[in-house]
Amino acid sequence: MAPTPIHVPPLPDEHFRLLVDAVQDYAIFMLDPQGHVVSWNQGAQKIKGYAADEVIGRHFSLFYPPEVAAAGWPQEELRRATRDGRYEEENWRVRKDGSRFWALVVITAMRDADGRLRGFAKVTRDLSERRRQEEALRRSEESFRLLVEGVKDYAIYMLDAQGFVRSWNAAAASIKGYAASEALGRHVSMFYTRQDVDARVPEAELARAVAQGRAEVEGWRVRKDGSSFWAHAILNPLYDEHGQLRGYAKVTRDMTERRRLEELERSSRRMSEFLAMLAHELRNPLAPIRNAVSIMQLEALDMQRLRTCRDIIDRQLSHLTHLVDDLLDVGRIATGKIALKKAPMDLIEAVMRSVEAARPEFDARRQHLQLELPDEPVPLVGDTTRISQVVQNLLNNAAKFTLSEGQVTLRVRTDGRTAVIDVIDTGAGIAPDLAERMFDLFVQGHAAGTGSESGLGIGLTLARSLVEMHGGIISVHSDGPGRGSHFTVRLPLGPAEPEAGAPSSETLAGHGAHTRVLVVDDNQDSADSMAAVMELLGQETRVAYSGQQALAIAREWHPDAVLLDLTMPQSDGFEVLQALRALSGGHELYVAAMTGYAQDHDRRRTLQAGFDEHLPKPVDMDTLQRVLHDIERHRRQRQSGHPLR
Repeated sequence: MAPTPIHVPPLPDEHFRLLVDAVQDYAIFMLDPQGHVVSWNQGAQKIKGYAADEVIGRHFSLFYPPEVAAAGWPQEELRRATRDGRYEEENWRVRKDGSRFWALVVITAMRDADGRLRGFAKVTRDLSERRRQEEALRRSEESFRLLVEGVKDYAIYMLDAQGFVRSWNAAAASIKGYAASEALGRHVSMFYTRQDVDARVPEAELARAVAQGRAEVEGWRVRKDGSSFWAHAILNPLYDEHGQLRGYAKVTRDMTERRRLEELERSSRRMSEFLAMLAHELRNPLAPIRNAVSIMQLEALDMQRLRTCRDIIDRQLSHLTHLVDDLLDVGRIATGKIALKKAPMDLIEAVMRSVEAARPEFDARRQHLQLELPDEPVPLVGDTTRISQVVQNLLNNAAKFTLSEGQVTLRVRTDGRTAVIDVIDTGAGIAPDLAERMFDLFVQGHAAGTGSESGLGIGLTLARSLVEMHGGIISVHSDGPGRGSHFTVRLPLGPAEPEAGAPSSETLAGHGAHTRVLVVDDNQDSADSMAAVMELLGQETRVAYSGQQALAIAREWHPDAVLLDLTMPQSDGFEVLQALRALSGGHELYVAAMTGYAQDHDRRRTLQAGFDEHLPKPVDMDTLQRVLHDIERHRRQRQSGHPLR
């Protein structure tokens, strides 16, 4: 049974007029067939700014921008509404005050029962706010697009939910080598290595991003030309308002250079470790040689030939030790691990130390070293040892490239607030193209007749680095091969305070110090020769070749001091030290570490472990004299009645 139709009586004209007039958000008004306004509601007045008496009877083109009205567009709208029954558009309209607003306009043709056109109903809505929001969004999207396109170092692109590329910025094209037309629509796995594709790494990264909310990865990626680069990538999943996965945003950066620097740093660290090990291995055999030379120097030798051989060994041993030290210092400077111990100092004192160290080299070559030094101190703030090292390297270099009977001049002077050191030789000279590279690592200035001279080409590099660390500069000048060289060091002056010097061997000899010294080293040559040196220096000495043997002797003999090697089988020096300290009274025992490891961190480690001194092998006579002085002072300060048991 069909439902009974409901009859709705027509709304009276007055009620309809009141309803239309009450609408505030829509301009609702009527036009006659020619387009003149014949009605006007409150919404029209609110939106367009005209009161009813100001607009009724006027043509509706009044509401259009002048250029649009002049083009006849209002009449075209009426024509289309007449033809189609309705016309709708969005466009600019004009208020009474001349301001424009974005309007949604609907024009409907009104006809009577006979189909004759009676006029038009027009509804206008102000959409300016919506347009502003849309325009702001468009500008924001455009700005974001320009921002993404403007990024040069990051490949920024979008993937769909299956991992296919949906957007591509300029940096992506630059980094990966694919134009947008070549990448769009292709799967992200195209950028991965064959091994990663076979292992389904791309899919695993997408799954991880979904599971964790974000995925950050590093690995090798492949460019269009087949070359590989190390990439750092961040992958973020994107969801719609319903929580459905829409795709991914991916940002990739080429980190090949950073990885190369990290590899270089690791290589540098491995090289430093290798150099430390090399130095340790070189110092171990040097130690007994140095001890043997010390024995010959302390013994009264009648044979001139034997004394000559002894002096040759001493000079060459000093040269070899100097090379090892320079090699280690270059490694420390390259890794930024060298530290200066700056203090007020007198440059003349540092220079004289260098002269004393280099004098045997000049004597052996029968060269004349001329000194031109001021009578007054030259104050600096610096590391005396390192400044001495710089000058000694320059003197050794001058002696090396100057012929026998030649002359080297060492001059110290001041120039304003600068101290100047000149080392001038009459030697082989330097070719102009080589002068600029003389301070580069491993560069050697071999000239005619000097190519057989040994060296690693690191002395001048080290000198330059140490000078620059003191805020100075070093330079070289030569008129050419065969015309000598002139090295100049310039250092800033500063206040000076004289350093306290170490006690001399004469002082020790005068005191007649007599202490019990236990030498512990698994290298028997090194241990025996060091013990012999100690005995010649007037000390009572015993030897142990292992940690266990050292502890047994210490319990029975009660030494005043122990010279302890660090690298021994079974028990190393650190373990032996703790065992010695554990003995009754062991905390009062003077224990010096003897080791082939001589870097700053090695010294810190031994001192932190409780050693009283760190002695890099080989130990020279001056150092031994100083250590014996410390041992004697330590022994005198010990409390009586606490022997080792």
